[in-house]
Amino acid sequence: MESSRREMLGLLGVAIGTAAVAPLLGQQALAVPVRAKAGDAPWPYVPLDPKAVAERAYEAYLDGHCMYGTFAGIVGELAALKGAPYNTFPLAMMKYGAGGGAEWGTLCGTLNGSAAAIALLSKNPTPLIDELFGWYQTAKLPDYRPGDAIYEIAPSVARSPLCHVSVSRWCKATGLHSLSKERYERCGWLAACCAKKAVELLNSQAAGKFQASYPLPARVQECRGCHDRGGVVENTRGKMECGVCHFSLGTGHTKI
Repeated sequence: MESSRREMLGLLGVAIGTAAVAPLLGQQALAVPVRAKAGDAPWPYVPLDPKAVAERAYEAYLDGHCMYGTFAGIVGELAALKGAPYNTFPLAMMKYGAGGGAEWGTLCGTLNGSAAAIALLSKNPTPLIDELFGWYQTAKLPDYRPGDAIYEIAPSVARSPLCHVSVSRWCKATGLHSLSKERYERCGWLAACCAKKAVELLNSQAAGKFQASYPLPARVQECRGCHDRGGVVENTRGKMECGVCHFSLGTGHTKI
């Protein structure tokens, strides 16, 4: 009986103490924080305005380059609208992806950041990432002009998800240098249009309306038939266009 009385008094003391401290800390002191546990996937997704995300991605690009721009454009918009758990993500870690990964020119940072956001927010991310990469390879990009754009940027077709190929083909199409101010601006536009496209894909999947428009090209499937899983050679793997780099394949190959 005495033990029960002490427990009740203790609980009463906690309640009184919490009530006294809450006004000093604000209403969040009484709220249960909404956090994603380690390993939870995906975080809840709510449809976003693609243009609002594009503008945020462009502004973020100016602060942290391409991968940071696209990821912060998407997750940052959710953080602004919904708070936790999106505002708990350490966005700055995405800055490593600049220039195709610490300037190594590998996977374009706009794709890397967009794909990371899709993986964080989608229950079935692979079809969306496939679609994003296929679109990036074949579309004339950038196809979105940010409202605060500094220069006017001409589009080009990358034919590859790789940073160095994408940049080089744009330089060839425009006659501009890879270290020019215009190229820097071009990648900001790319961050905007890739974040926009990623959100359009997420929105369509959330609405149950997603349909792929960019299947693997027949020429890529043909190459994979020999060189990828289960092929007679089975000495590589990949989904990108082969002929962009392997343009001298000899008489034993179909001309690409």
